[in-house]
Amino acid sequence: MQEARIEAAPAVDKGALAKMVCQLFDHWKLSTDDQLASLGLASNNRAALARYRRGEPIGTSRDQMDRVGHLLAIHKNLRLLFPHHREVAYAWMSTRNRAFDNLAPIELIRQWGFAGLLQVRAYLDRARGA
Repeated sequence: MQEARIEAAPAVDKGALAKMVCQLFDHWKLSTDDQLASLGLASNNRAALARYRRGEPIGTSRDQMDRVGHLLAIHKNLRLLFPHHREVAYAWMSTRNRAFDNLAPIELIRQWGFAGLLQVRAYLDRARGA
């Protein structure tokens, strides 16, 4: 009888994810408070952002990893929706949108936390036909 092998999923480089999400925040020109809110961190936890910028691993909590995944998916959707207009894709998070009661997507995330992040991602998924 042959044994079934279960292969582990490849390890995620959480340091690389931290750097990627910080670079994304720079492209989006988000304030420090907006960056912290997007990651579900307290507004006085600026040291965490500094560590992430240096490539220290992003937090290991499921919430934070899910947030990073959604933020990167939002970025992917924007790049697919605006392939020839990078400046539009980067400004979108800070631009007021009627779909969000005239709030900018980042304002929705700041007000509603994880639920706001899911709303923004779902809106872009639908806009892209995903």
